[in-house]
Amino acid sequence: MKILVCITHVPDTTSKISFTDNNTKLNKAGVQYIIGPYDDYALARAIELKEASGGTVTVLNVGEADTEPTIRKALAIGADDAIRINAYPEDAYFVATQIAEVARTNTYDLILKGRESIQLHGCQDHGQVVGRDSLAFTGGQGHGLGGELLGSPSVSPVMQVDITGGLAKITREIEGGKEYLEVKLPFVAGCQEPIAEWKIPNMRGIMSARTKPLQVVNPTSNETVTTVAQFELPPPKGTVKMIPAERAEELITLLRNEAKVI
Repeated sequence: MKILVCITHVPDTTSKISFTDNNTKLNKAGVQYIIGPYDDYALARAIELKEASGGTVTVLNVGEADTEPTIRKALAIGADDAIRINAYPEDAYFVATQIAEVARTNTYDLILKGRESIQLHGCQDHGQVVGRDSLAFTGGQGHGLGGELLGSPSVSPVMQVDITGGLAKITREIEGGKEYLEVKLPFVAGCQEPIAEWKIPNMRGIMSARTKPLQVVNPTSNETVTTVAQFELPPPKGTVKMIPAERAEELITLLRNEAKVI
């Protein structure tokens, strides 16, 4: 079984974020990057499936050369090889078309992606792909867009997936409960916990990652449909007012007149 895992290159949540070029680009100075946590779940499950049934796991990233340490980490965790599409991830549609072209050319049996990305701004849970500076177009890696472009089923958020022959049994989270599905391969899945536990690369994996194949290819097109107008940081937190328990009426007045929440 050939499995493709799409990974994002995102800022660690502990990084201090600022912007340049009139607040239209991320200032990358001092920013620590990681694999998107939901992509980590997808990668971990892909490796488990490979270990159980055989096959290969390929990781894919749309990004420039600075994303390669993140790709090498995925190889250290257990992926067999990697593809980097050498392009600045300008917008969601652009990234989705690049992923779809790789998937179509290499005929993967299963495409796993994170259900969403940890970003500063964007469309969480909308099934779009990561775009400009890994900030603007979030909400996973395009399970919806990618599935549409490939003409394949797309399921998200997936909490469990097991493969028997050419059939996948899936548990999906829905509002108020769970949904159990059966889907024929190939298909696209947006993954979340508890599909697998994150895997930490060991020393052997780190050493072997240095020699695993990392193919760099050019994008098939430059078509985009969106642009970033401006980024904004969240407003600073306000001061906290402590109200003694015996003065509950004052708290109610502040909530009504100042906070305007009641």
